[in-house]
Amino acid sequence: MSTAPATSSRALGAGRSVPPASPLVDRQRRTIEYLRVSVTDRCNYRCTYCIPESGLEHLEREDVLSVDELARLVTCFARLGVRRLRLTGGEPTVRGDLPALAARLRAVPGVEDLALSTNGHRLGELAPALRAAGVDRLNVSVDSLSPERFTRITRGGSLARVRAGIEAARAAGFTSIKINAVAVRGFNDDEIGSLCAFAWERGLLPRFIEQMPMADGALYVPGTFMSAREIREAVAAATGGARILPLPPAREVGAGPARYFSVDGDARRFGIISAITEHFCDTCNRVRLAASGALHTCLGHDDATDLRAVLRARGDDAVIETIRAAVEAKRDGHAFGLVGGLVPLVRLAGGPKKAMVQIGG
Repeated sequence: MSTAPATSSRALGAGRSVPPASPLVDRQRRTIEYLRVSVTDRCNYRCTYCIPESGLEHLEREDVLSVDELARLVTCFARLGVRRLRLTGGEPTVRGDLPALAARLRAVPGVEDLALSTNGHRLGELAPALRAAGVDRLNVSVDSLSPERFTRITRGGSLARVRAGIEAARAAGFTSIKINAVAVRGFNDDEIGSLCAFAWERGLLPRFIEQMPMADGALYVPGTFMSAREIREAVAAATGGARILPLPPAREVGAGPARYFSVDGDARRFGIISAITEHFCDTCNRVRLAASGALHTCLGHDDATDLRAVLRARGDDAVIETIRAAVEAKRDGHAFGLVGGLVPLVRLAGGPKKAMVQIGG
């Protein structure tokens, strides 16, 4: 990955005001204030729901945005009202300059919150540096608490190493850590309750994600889809038939698409990202920047705008104009959905050809 040296935050304008532009608003009057930044398309895991077994072609080094280019692009987004950033991948921690990059982006005027999504494999060694760099929040993928299952779904990952990474993050001072699990029938549907208990015992927030038909649906195994309703029922069953109560949107739990619930109204909370059965397109407030500089205004479509070419050829003002035009053309929603009859027979449809690892989720 790029190892271009980070320049000082002063070079980006830290300490002086950045000329503001009017906020980013799309044609549905949704305000865009959240940017997911993929810093690499590479990963040290090969999760079965994310990367095809045959693998994927990776970007050439010169096609990956440098630290300076990422900082310039984030500054453009901040001038347009983006206040929250999330660093993703691939797996962001495989990028050698990640702590320096995180510090650089956190120093961009206007950025109020910096989060990181990770598989946790390198978190044990990086957590103190990431916290010192200004990363505010973490999402860690834990699809199973069974070491054998975990290794199988990640194609070689170490659950013990990820658990140690989570403890290192807690020790480093991270107070907002979410545990993400893709819900898969026949794989981890019997662990919904134990994943919640694992998180709650440690002051973490568990979240469950419906499978999505990325990579043109090639990664979906028929009969494995688990809906948001079934996830809620599983949590209720695991907590003795407790009432599952929806929570109002809360800024402190993040700016993403998850909807949150409490168990019997107490402190036990969990989230669900339900892209398939309970769409959230009407409240979408985010866009995605790929490691190549491609701007994706919707996860569910393959169309993208090349900001890298604009940045390198025409400069920051042209980038701002291009971002605004892309957001103004942002689609009303995606086409994710179910096709088929009974739940075990349904298949996922309506997804893009890109794999999740190429855009960071």
